[in-house]
Amino acid sequence: MSRVSNILPDEAVFVDFKKQCLATDNWQNKYDNNGMQVWIEVRAVNKGNHVPKVHKMKCKMIVNDVSAATMFDVLHDSRYRKKWDVTMQESFDIARLSANADVGYYSWRCPIPLKNRDVVTLRSWQVTDDEYIMVNFSVKHPKFPPRSNLVRAVSIQTGYYIKATGPNSCIFTYLSQADPKGSLPKWVVNKASQVLAPKVMKSVHKAGQEYSNWKSQNSPDLKPWLHPEQNTLPMMDPAELSIQRADSLENVDESSKLDANEGEDSS
Repeated sequence: MSRVSNILPDEAVFVDFKKQCLATDNWQNKYDNNGMQVWIEVRAVNKGNHVPKVHKMKCKMIVNDVSAATMFDVLHDSRYRKKWDVTMQESFDIARLSANADVGYYSWRCPIPLKNRDVVTLRSWQVTDDEYIMVNFSVKHPKFPPRSNLVRAVSIQTGYYIKATGPNSCIFTYLSQADPKGSLPKWVVNKASQVLAPKVMKSVHKAGQEYSNWKSQNSPDLKPWLHPEQNTLPMMDPAELSIQRADSLENVDESSKLDANEGEDSS
């Protein structure tokens, strides 16, 4: 992921992310049903090249009853997320970095016997006439280090590409390469992501269907992600942040219930 003199994504990041979302070469289709597709990136293993063990995955959904603008609002509106994201434990924005970038905290519940996860990410977005792009990646924040009761996950690159296809329809694409860390074998992570992604997408779609009615009763004109002058978050110097690398975090042994044989990566 190329960057300019600081950690903030530049134009090339958005161009590359859109290219990845639209690409089919070197991507293998794993699921295709009722307007929903799941793809996994296929990377050649060449001698001397390191291929990440955590797959890059994307999920594409055809939305025929919600506008691209509304789907984008749903992703941004932290107050509304509490209404539809059933796995969320805690979520809040920390600071502004620019007119179209911020840093935030998110934690979520995991099924027993796994520990719950959290992540600190830098999020940036771009809006054009008929396209909406949002990308994020994990960062180290000096005031939000890993917590002892949670496993700090890592977003290598995660984001959304939303393309309007009509006044009330769009193509909604989610792309992610993320490491939940802990003692989960990578093959379990890769398999689970393919199964869970369509379920998450359906939840976001349902949230989009219900958003306009909710928003009309909850500060309908307040959208700081589109109107920076409405943003009341404190400003932060991006130079205070650094990229969070997955290999710099400890792999926490979550439970003795995890089979020892599964601890070996079979991916």
